[in-house]
Amino acid sequence: MTSKLNTIAEWLKQEQIDFCFLTNPDSVFYVSGFLSDPHERLLGVGIFQSGDPFLVCPSMEKEDAKKAGWGYDIIGYTDIENPWPLIHKLCNDRTKSLEKIAIEKEHMNVERYELIGSLFSQATFLPAEEKLRKLRMVKSESEIATIREACALADYAIEVGCSEIAEGKTELEVLAAIEYELKKKGVSEMSFSTMVLTGQNGASPHGNPGLTIMKKGDLVLFDLGVVVDGYCSDITRTVALGDISEKQKEIYDTVFKAQAAAIEASKPGVTCQSVDLTARNIISAAGYGEYFPHRLGHGLGISVHEYPSLTETNTLLLEEGMVFTIEPGIYVPGVAGVRIEDDVLVTSNGVEILTKFPKELQIIR
Repeated sequence: MTSKLNTIAEWLKQEQIDFCFLTNPDSVFYVSGFLSDPHERLLGVGIFQSGDPFLVCPSMEKEDAKKAGWGYDIIGYTDIENPWPLIHKLCNDRTKSLEKIAIEKEHMNVERYELIGSLFSQATFLPAEEKLRKLRMVKSESEIATIREACALADYAIEVGCSEIAEGKTELEVLAAIEYELKKKGVSEMSFSTMVLTGQNGASPHGNPGLTIMKKGDLVLFDLGVVVDGYCSDITRTVALGDISEKQKEIYDTVFKAQAAAIEASKPGVTCQSVDLTARNIISAAGYGEYFPHRLGHGLGISVHEYPSLTETNTLLLEEGMVFTIEPGIYVPGVAGVRIEDDVLVTSNGVEILTKFPKELQIIR
């Protein structure tokens, strides 16, 4: 088995858990190398304490799973077949008794939970999330290399966006130009829905781009990410279209200062809490504390939001090999929204900034 599958099998032995069934597509990709969006269909990997694992997927994806490197049993099923009895039979063939089963409780819906519960009626179901979070939190060299590629493309996307900004253009026009240029470079998927927000729209942290027209004196906020071989990047830059007000400049400078301080504070052995508060305290001292409504950052990898979560209450210690975002923001309704976000890698003595596009205020004339 692969090292990841072996690690989970060893965990099952240590915790005396008989079987682990992973159903989150990101988890399936992490342990199997098979990247799939099954939509409403069941996708899963079954892992035992000993013996070979198995993959369950729609029959039409069996060959794709093999091409991705999966060399163990595959339970394929058609759209008129129920895969659960097939899973039950294979498990019964592999082991006499399944008394403890680990599943992803956060991902499995009620219908599937009831189905697996009826098939393995004597079993106790335990959460698998904590173990997977810990495994995925520290990245391997190959994972880091892929994330670097995704970050380089995110930098390029911001460069394109800045070159497309012009008075009279809409948010969606600029967004379309960014994604078109990325498609030309072979990017088939964004990490999440791209955001291009102008003027007062930027004061909504998760705003929706539309037909709002850009005008002189606006701040324009870009938030986007690129997926490369299953791994995400996530970057935010806020730029100015022409000269901006002193108030807007003050907000930008405060966010810039807070982000730089949080990056400087990030190193192995420091808590997530401490890094968050480093930025939060600067923003609060400037009088904008109530306008910074979200955590400082989040882990990044196969999912665009992974562990750790950088909040003011999380006492988890940073470790070398973690990748996460640092993205303070200030959002004042009717005035402006500013966020600056980088992806960083924890090194032996600090962090390496993976997203490189300049953060000093860019003024587009």
